Amino acid sequence: MARDNLLSPEELSALAEGLKDGSIEADTGFNTRLRVQKHDLASENSSLGVNVSSIDMINERFIRMFRLGLLEVLRTTPRVNPTRVQMLKFGDYLKMLKPPLSVNTIRINPLRGFSVIMIDPNVVFSSLDSFFGGFGKGVGELPPGRLFTPTESRIINIILDVFYRSLKDAWSPILDIECETVSAEINPQFAQIADENDMVVLSRFESESSTSGGKGFIDLVYNYATLKPLREVLSNRVQSSDGDVESDKLWREDLAIAVGDAHIDVRVVMGQIKTTLHHLNSMKEGDLLFFKKPELAHLMAHGVPSFGVNIGNKGSNVAVRIEKQIIPGHH
Repeated sequence: MARDNLLSPEELSALAEGLKDGSIEADTGFNTRLRVQKHDLASENSSLGVNVSSIDMINERFIRMFRLGLLEVLRTTPRVNPTRVQMLKFGDYLKMLKPPLSVNTIRINPLRGFSVIMIDPNVVFSSLDSFFGGFGKGVGELPPGRLFTPTESRIINIILDVFYRSLKDAWSPILDIECETVSAEINPQFAQIADENDMVVLSRFESESSTSGGKGFIDLVYNYATLKPLREVLSNRVQSSDGDVESDKLWREDLAIAVGDAHIDVRVVMGQIKTTLHHLNSMKEGDLLFFKKPELAHLMAHGVPSFGVNIGNKGSNVAVRIEKQIIPGHH
């Protein structure tokens, strides 16, 4: 390569000295005010990926149905509260846990990949106690290698059945899903739904017994790659609250019918007079009150001006004719 266009060491030194002492003007290029932002192309940790607000909406629907399902089969209605949906590395999530847990690797068809449901032993033992007529007491710390008994495993399966039905109903406005159990473990390290550095979406549901106050949690962990193909669907679902959905129209019609039977007090006010209490108390029969009659009388609904009306007769009845609607705050 020819070196004719390269600067010599002396020229480079002179250029540096000129910039240093100010004899050569600096910052004369384009976009000099822009700043560099570091971005790791190898990382999937992007908040622009999956819209977690849509997952929050799914979780809200899930909780309502999950509590009702537990009441039917386990005779208990625990308080279930969702925490904020998190996106984190799978390895970081595993560090938050310690065995034994009910670790259930599941497949959510037609989504690709695997997800996992982690059930705290306190939830299992609280449900077991309620099922047999107790007060829903939890359990203390268990040895890491402690296995679940057949009876406890049966309670876990009942919880999972309710969980699957509730999750299917919660997802139904977005996608028709079916859940199936792939494997069951007690050590979270065996739930290899992703590599340690892969991103996962964590939905934690904190459970508290309504009688004993025992606390626990149930985690639903989606692989980030599982939800990634649904980014547009989830985003559109959050933004589609424009009132044109068929279910919204039916809801408005049902609400209008229900409200239509409500009784309401309606009065017609021809005018108002301002006076003092002393003047009012001193009035006697035959005294006159003078006021300027407005152009239209006001039809009041529960004390709120609703329509401007003219007063007249209709046959043998006194009647009013609505002339205009009165919008609160407008004159």
